Amino acid sequence: MAAQKQTTFSNKESWHILLSLLRFAKPYKFLFMFSFVFLALSAAIAAYLPIIIQRYIDTYLAKGSATMEITVRVVIFYGVLTIFKAGFSYIKDFLFNTASERTVGNIRNQLYEKVGLLGMRYFDQTPAGTVVSRVTNDTETIKEFWTVFLNISNGLFNVISITIAMFALNWRMALVFLLFTPIIVWIAGIYRKKSTLVYSRMRGVLSQLNAKLSESISGMSIVQKYHQEERLIGEFDDINQEYVAARRSMYSMNALLLAPAINVIESVALVAVLIIFGYQDWSQNTVDIGLVYAFTAYSRSFFQPISQMMNSLSSLQDGIVSGHRVQELLQSEELAPQSNSEGNSLVTEGHIRVSNLNFSYDGKKQVLRNINFEVNPGETVALVGQTGSGKSSIINVLMRFYDYHEGEITIDGHSLKDMPIEGLRTKMGLVLQDSFLFYGTIADNIRMYNENYTEAEIEQAAEFVYADDFILEMENGYASKVIERGASLSAGEKQLISFARTILRSPRILILDEATANIDTETEEKIQKGLANMRKGRTSLIIAHRLSTIKDANKILVLDNGEIVEQGTHDELIDQKGTYYDMYQLQTYQEKTGELETYEQ
Repeated sequence: MAAQKQTTFSNKESWHILLSLLRFAKPYKFLFMFSFVFLALSAAIAAYLPIIIQRYIDTYLAKGSATMEITVRVVIFYGVLTIFKAGFSYIKDFLFNTASERTVGNIRNQLYEKVGLLGMRYFDQTPAGTVVSRVTNDTETIKEFWTVFLNISNGLFNVISITIAMFALNWRMALVFLLFTPIIVWIAGIYRKKSTLVYSRMRGVLSQLNAKLSESISGMSIVQKYHQEERLIGEFDDINQEYVAARRSMYSMNALLLAPAINVIESVALVAVLIIFGYQDWSQNTVDIGLVYAFTAYSRSFFQPISQMMNSLSSLQDGIVSGHRVQELLQSEELAPQSNSEGNSLVTEGHIRVSNLNFSYDGKKQVLRNINFEVNPGETVALVGQTGSGKSSIINVLMRFYDYHEGEITIDGHSLKDMPIEGLRTKMGLVLQDSFLFYGTIADNIRMYNENYTEAEIEQAAEFVYADDFILEMENGYASKVIERGASLSAGEKQLISFARTILRSPRILILDEATANIDTETEEKIQKGLANMRKGRTSLIIAHRLSTIKDANKILVLDNGEIVEQGTHDELIDQKGTYYDMYQLQTYQEKTGELETYEQ
């Protein structure tokens, strides 16, 4: 497997990614602002508490003037402030977590909305598991990033408030602590450079892991049929071990450069402070015990937030990498084709004209070359040819799944690009070879969750394509449950539901992309009657595997390597004794010998 591309970010790029994440929080800025107010209050109280003890020791205990009344008052005051600090911390956490959850929800919604706007080209190039990883794993990591942001903000407020308190008590001792900050900044800089590469690699491998898992589950029937379990287990294990190695690199780096390093610096700073106090006691025979207590407490309080911030750097870098991946998806320009802004043409008669059409999926290799044909309203045109000849590509362009840049397609005299996508697809009914059903009921899958269609209309559409026979045999009829992808239904039953779904919308143009290829002969005979009714008064484009099913087509287009090599009626093409004649003769022989049935099964 190709190595995952590794990404490093400069300070400017990291800052840009952070700003992009902060923009998602704009709708919830007041929640964040109020949480920071309570954060500041909590940090101020935390910095003031040691001063209360210091003054009590130096003013009362050291001089032997501490009474029970004074002690109780100090204890009550200290206790009340502690309660306020706990209350402020709770409100701060509640507001911040509420805002961060809503922000991540906002990101997830925008990602899902973007996925719906992406063109088919994007999904051709990107594994489904990778897209899922962006919408789920990366957004979850960004949620952790907001927690990290809170921890860093909390640490900064605490460090600032404690620094102010230390300078208020003894500026010389405060300078001792500040002398160690350049070392901490230097360590943080080294960590940022090293961690970006590690986290980019880790996120990339995790995406591969999800893609491999999604692929294996989706194709499990094929995996088991062809005994591919061991091969896929081996491939999954290779990716999994690569992910474990990436995680190991992360842990070893964190163990070296984060909390352990700060703990060493904290110990050195505390030793330095005690030495200075010891020197003062030796040289001046006096030292304030309360001051020693306060700076000993501040030593922990000053470096603990820094240690927490350093530990948070790992999740911060992980969040930056995930933020970059989310940003890539949101900024992807592989959008679904759009109609011209002033275009408002609609399909009325179903007259199709394709002129000098050339098309390429990747902009390099042409899959359609100089395609020209016309379909009059109500006519049926069939597209035939070997696999890869360009039949489905014509349908993809007609349905605007992909955009075309050479040639022209008109419907009822209007350019395809001037027709609103929604209106165009409403009037063009498409039935594919593989029917996709959603989790829900039979009725839901026919109406596609559009409540404007009545139960009577749904039943009429199902009856029209002879789907009502098997639906009514089910225990709950149209209310029967459909599991994921319709796994409990046969291929023929799923296809009949797809036919009903299409006919319910009364399309002017009917497109069948090998719609009967996966259906047994008995079921096909049943739906051919329905198809004959569907085609009456409608323009129809049919891609057919069985040539015997398109004998009555008004025109048959024979494609080869992206070009139309023959066209005419069935009888005309048989008389030409060309490519179509050879294909028909071969299929007739296969049907007689049973080879065609065996091939399809």
